Amino acid sequence: MLLCIGMGHCFTLQSKFQITICFILLWLLAANHAFADTSSISTHPPIQSIYFPELKAISPNADDSFSFVLPFSRSGGLIVVKAKVDSTEGNFILDTGCPGLVLNITYFRNYPRTAEADTENDGIAGNVGMAEHTTVPRVQFGAMLQQQVRADLVSLANIENNKGIRILGLIGMRFLRNCEMIIDFDKNVILFHVIGKKEAGKYQHPMLKDIGSYSSIPFELTENRIMIKTVFEGKKLRLLIDCAAETNIMDSKLPDKILENISITGTVLLTGVGNKKVEAVRGSMSDFTVADRKMQNMPVIITNLEKTCFSMGGCVDGVLGFDFLSVKKIGFNFITRKMYLWK
Repeated sequence: MLLCIGMGHCFTLQSKFQITICFILLWLLAANHAFADTSSISTHPPIQSIYFPELKAISPNADDSFSFVLPFSRSGGLIVVKAKVDSTEGNFILDTGCPGLVLNITYFRNYPRTAEADTENDGIAGNVGMAEHTTVPRVQFGAMLQQQVRADLVSLANIENNKGIRILGLIGMRFLRNCEMIIDFDKNVILFHVIGKKEAGKYQHPMLKDIGSYSSIPFELTENRIMIKTVFEGKKLRLLIDCAAETNIMDSKLPDKILENISITGTVLLTGVGNKKVEAVRGSMSDFTVADRKMQNMPVIITNLEKTCFSMGGCVDGVLGFDFLSVKKIGFNFITRKMYLWK
């Protein structure tokens, strides 16, 4: 199974219970872009465009042209959406743990690309090679059109092998920052609204009118990642919200009084992209609370998160993924910086 962890680093997870999580990619890739080697030779013209054919305006003939809906399918806890890169059809994973755009180098290795000679992919199991990227002239995501988009090139073969589907890439926070996004797990759709300047601070989806039906949790955007804060056993924790993580992660360096709340159930083997292996611990965490949401026996993996420190300082104490977020609906307003968890 695949474990992508450390913001840029994918690992195979092998355990008796076959959990798959994806705390996906690019933590260190964006840290340093100096000394680029642009001498890569290509046998293909550059990628011209990426679009999502099933993404539709909710009211195409009405004034609300900035609201659109995207159907998705589930592969385990991963949110998978149909996509097309030029003539290549496949799937993208919606990943709030990813700051930008990622393309699977399996399909695009012969396209023009730049190797970052002074930047490498580091993983939890060690260094896994040089970072590479390409530029996409046009990415159409609903009502949002972005041009000259940098895309990091990483092998996603482990996800494909595990899920049995073609994964072209990952769609991350770059495309969500001006939106309200509601993920409806009951109907398998994602509702987007691009919030205009006149709406900033006051737009609210009709689903949010019943304030008793959901919890509202403030969050921060730190280097294009969703961070919330909570207190557990007297310690302030910084937690990353990642809708592409199929389980939760806690840092092995947390104080003993926190780790003592985790009942150990076994171990897992994390295999990095470079096939190096490291063992981690899995278990369940009791009485974990964020806002008014309390989790009994919350599944967690315990591993070293030292690779998750931000360039501006501060590190991640844990990751909250599908096991925490898997309610009927979850929403994010990236303008007001509020997360909504339906009860």
